[in-house]
This record gives sequence, structure tokens and C-alpha cells, in this order.
Amino acid sequence: MPLTSNLLILIITGILTLVGNFVGFKVSPLEAMLGVLILITIAFVGILLSKIIPIKIPSVAYIVTLSTIVTILEMPMAEFISTYTAKVNFLALCTPILAYAGIYTGKNLDTLTKTGWKIFILALFVMLGTYLGSAIFAQIILKMLGQI
Repeated sequence: MPLTSNLLILIITGILTLVGNFVGFKVSPLEAMLGVLILITIAFVGILLSKIIPIKIPSVAYIVTLSTIVTILEMPMAEFISTYTAKVNFLALCTPILAYAGIYTGKNLDTLTKTGWKIFILALFVMLGTYLGSAIFAQIILKMLGQI
């Protein structure tokens, strides 16, 4: 996918995030706009890095690594980035992403049905494993911290 298409998708996602942030969480789009622009920039630079660096790993790995680096407390802009991105509610950000996933799945429903019933069983095990793994991890951490 060309970089211009990636940027356009990120901008559309940013606009939908601003709307969702306003409707669902009553945060003014003007107040959250800088945070959304920061998130778009980090995502775009991560995508760009995935195309430039010859090591073939998913762009999400570059995006997560980059966002982690720029928010380390010792980094010059970390407090600024954290302050403004905190105004963007996570659920408002997830809404357009989940909508894209639904559209993609619907568009490829024929392919999905050809995989058969085994994909359903696999999905159940993945969801169950994720849920149980998260619950066990949370239990251990909360026990270590003395919260429970």
C-alpha cells in the first residue's frame, strides 16, 4: 500500500477518533486535536520505518517501539506527548479501527467461510487463552503489589 494511502487512512481514523472522543467522552475536538496529530505522526513514521528498514517486521512493531521511545521520561518531548495524547480516550481510538476490521472481514467473507469450522475453534481458543492469560497475569501482579 502506498504511503499516501496509509496517510489518508490515518487522517480519516484521526477524524473519526475526534468525533468519537467528543460524542462518547465529551472532550472537545480542539482540545484533543494535538494528541490525535501526535498519534498520527507516530503511526506514519512507524509505517515509513517499516518500508525503509530492510528487516521485514510488521509496521505495528515499529509504531509501538517508536511510541515507547518518545514517551520515555528522559526524552525531551515525553511530557508534552503524554499530556496531549492523554486527552484522546482509548475507546474513541479503537472505534474506527474496529470498524475497519469489520469492513475488511465483511469484504473477505467468502475467504473466511472457505476456512471452515476449524477457524471458529481456533478463534475460541485464542480468545479464551488471551482472557485467561490476562486474568492470571493480573492476579499475580495484584498479589505481588498487595492489592488483593
